Amino acid sequence: MFCGLLAYSIYVSKAWSYASDDPEVCINCHIMAPQYSTWIHSAHREKANCNDCHVPHDNVFRKYFFKAKDGLRHAALFTLRAERQVIFIGEDGKKVVQENCRRCHAVLFDRDKLISQTRGLYLDHSNDRQCWECHRETPHGRVSSLSSVPNAQVPLPESPVPAWLQKLTE
Repeated sequence: MFCGLLAYSIYVSKAWSYASDDPEVCINCHIMAPQYSTWIHSAHREKANCNDCHVPHDNVFRKYFFKAKDGLRHAALFTLRAERQVIFIGEDGKKVVQENCRRCHAVLFDRDKLISQTRGLYLDHSNDRQCWECHRETPHGRVSSLSSVPNAQVPLPESPVPAWLQKLTE
């Protein structure tokens, strides 16, 4: 019975999908819909998915350890109905996002023409501030609810009921 419940829990939660980089996996829980819809309307969607910003990229072990740790925390909060209605990034997540901002945008700091107006600000504040302190609405805009993105379209999660069982109930 325990093995059956475990197998069904893995099936219903689509546990295998969390190893991928598909942004739609992040909205398996309804609470992420505003983050997904604001990202899909941003310029970052062309070059970056959720994991590009929110997961470490220095080595594969750290990446999957971070995903597992963060995913288990999210799953526990969601299962226990203890999730916040407005999501705030945690301290570990802030460090990872800052690392990834610098990793992806490092080339911008090497081009004199691009930073001629901001070189002093960047050099003065590159160690004591987070990128989003100035770039507040990148890439999620103002996320407070789905009303923050007009015409937001968020894919609906698939039914956890297998097709063969749906046919039996029709």
